[in-house]
Amino acid sequence: MSHDAEKFLSVALALPEHERAEIAAKLLESLDQADPSDVDEAWAHEIERRCAAFDSGEAVTSDWNDFRARIERDIFGR
Repeated sequence: MSHDAEKFLSVALALPEHERAEIAAKLLESLDQADPSDVDEAWAHEIERRCAAFDSGEAVTSDWNDFRARIERDIFGR
């Protein structure tokens, strides 16, 4: 990391949490150079794939209440 980057990081870390969150979001956003139409196309393909798997019976589904209970058991020990 350059000296300027280290100085920036030091100053940024001293900011209140909400300001650090805003900076972090903007920095991450600046890294996302994907074309939105590519993302939309990828999601459309994924949705079609999942619907086809569900329609053909290949998809493994779970009841929400059962799934939530399993998560609570695994994470919270309840």
